[in-house]
Amino acid sequence: MARIAVIGAGVIGLSIAHELAGAGHNVTVLADRDHTGAVSSVAAAIWFPHAVDAVPRVLESAQLTRERLSALAARPETGVRLRTGTVLTRRPDPDLSWTSAVPVHRAATPDELPPGAAGVTCELPVAVTNVYLAWLRAAVEARGVTFRAAELTTPDVAGRDADVVVVAAGLRSGALLGGDDEVFPIRGQVVRLANPGLTRWLLDDENPGGLTYVVPRDGDVVCGGTGDVGSWDETADPAVERAILERAIALVPALAGAPIVSRAVGLRPARTSVRLETVSGYPTPVIAAYGHGGSGFTLSWGEAARVRALVDAL
Repeated sequence: MARIAVIGAGVIGLSIAHELAGAGHNVTVLADRDHTGAVSSVAAAIWFPHAVDAVPRVLESAQLTRERLSALAARPETGVRLRTGTVLTRRPDPDLSWTSAVPVHRAATPDELPPGAAGVTCELPVAVTNVYLAWLRAAVEARGVTFRAAELTTPDVAGRDADVVVVAAGLRSGALLGGDDEVFPIRGQVVRLANPGLTRWLLDDENPGGLTYVVPRDGDVVCGGTGDVGSWDETADPAVERAILERAIALVPALAGAPIVSRAVGLRPARTSVRLETVSGYPTPVIAAYGHGGSGFTLSWGEAARVRALVDAL
């Protein structure tokens, strides 16, 4: 049993803590904010590889995570729901690599498509973020993991009381590891509407007006979005919100007139490629686990299993 410090309390950090504690390790999570303040809480949280390179290793993590989330959907208290919807494609050569991680899918029928689009219809897990993250936090604590509120610090400091340090602090991970200049934000703005009874989701990454998605949850519908590479602005822009709603309602007319429940902006923790590896140069072994872009929920359990394998190999 090793003493392991996990830096970061978003969906990646909590999933890693859950996996490592389940393997019998003594785990402490260090973070300056809990899951309610993490970018994970802003996400639409539908399983789908977004803003991340869909290389085979990433798709393997995605498949494992989809399987795990699908199993959790049998327990309503987890906040995970299985919902059917359509991924729209508008180019003649769409990237459908993600379908390798979804064994059951089909071509969308004309009644599922707007004019000028094709698509793939399938059933995917959707997480009601506040419910899921609260459940995951409680599940982690039930495994004996302790939490310590602390300013995010260097692996050297975190490693004073640990045998292994895992850096899973999202966008701030690069700075913690000496300045990883491959890390950058992708700003995402969403508006949440009262759910008029929708259950089907719709993803339209190639919408001519900009990234568009409609993801119904229990009591609301998450409408997005934006993909502003390099923007650190966390203020909701009213003009952007209006444009998001126009695109969403054009795709799903049933949303017209639905009251706004809330709005939010999150900075997706992107990188030129996902970084999951052991990092040399520290007195205590350090494992990097960040750069998941808009795919934190999509990759979480697969990445946690990979971190466990790295710990086992030390």
